[in-house]
Amino acid sequence: MELLDKFGRKITYLRLAVTDRCNLRCQYCMPAQGIDIVDRKELLSYKEMYRITRVLSELGVNKVRLTGGEPFVRKDFVNFLESLSFNDKLEEINITTNGALISNHINKLEELNIHSINLSIDSLQKEKFAKITRRDVFDGVFNTFDLLEKSNLKLKLNVVVQSGFNTDEIIDFIELSKEKEIEVRFIEEMPFNGSGKRNVEEVWNFNKILDYIKNHYPTIEELNSKKSSTSYNYKIPNYKGSFGVIPSYTRLICKDCNRIRITATGLFKNCLFDGGVFNVRDFIRKGANDDDLKELFISTVHHKPENGFIAEANRATNVSESMSTIGG
Repeated sequence: MELLDKFGRKITYLRLAVTDRCNLRCQYCMPAQGIDIVDRKELLSYKEMYRITRVLSELGVNKVRLTGGEPFVRKDFVNFLESLSFNDKLEEINITTNGALISNHINKLEELNIHSINLSIDSLQKEKFAKITRRDVFDGVFNTFDLLEKSNLKLKLNVVVQSGFNTDEIIDFIELSKEKEIEVRFIEEMPFNGSGKRNVEEVWNFNKILDYIKNHYPTIEELNSKKSSTSYNYKIPNYKGSFGVIPSYTRLICKDCNRIRITATGLFKNCLFDGGVFNVRDFIRKGANDDDLKELFISTVHHKPENGFIAEANRATNVSESMSTIGG
């Protein structure tokens, strides 16, 4: 048994949010006052998350990315990582984090053979960083960046390109890859900020970001990416690292999508842009066994929409929830 949709795409990648809580208040993710966080008993327990992951891995999911909110906000998250590492069907366990809380855990993450860390950093300037995140954690995050870069963990930087905020830093981020073996990922801003897409003077989409970079470098090498890669990847000749652009809003990567999402409250999403298909938490708590879960996952994935535009069109409500609720 495996997870196949009606377009022949095999699902092998789970993005699992372990919490909807976050210690930052990034402008593109949530309002300044935060979001209405759910009661803790509504969150999936670690036991439930482990079970869901194990069942999905028996259906061919071999890569898991743990997100939030901020995953390290949740108590005992590192212990959960340790339990996940015993699942020998998982080839990769990856984490997306804002870096404010993980510096003391880096050695443990290396011991657990965590494959990669995606570190969210949207500015290299202290004041601007504080304006974007609405928190004064710049020094700690950049100390973490330095520690991660020196570790054995594969490091990617996630940079949400925000018109009017940080577009003037795109080249500064690429220059980080000159001497560091890191991957910088520029991400199109999306409307998942708790209130919907903000009005901007310039739309910094995939093409605009890439054209801007090309205007600054005489040569850019395009890299071969995996079929299901979320980014188009490049490097500057003789630079140690690389950079990529993730067309998350223009949705140029849907054709080969191999991903599903489960939010911190157990909402199963075939696509980032759908409104959620069913709640796996409720299904488990009503007594579903593993075979019931497998049947449900298989039948649900079969109806995965062809792309994010169709998923969004089929929603009952407009896209406006916080990325912290969905799972970044």
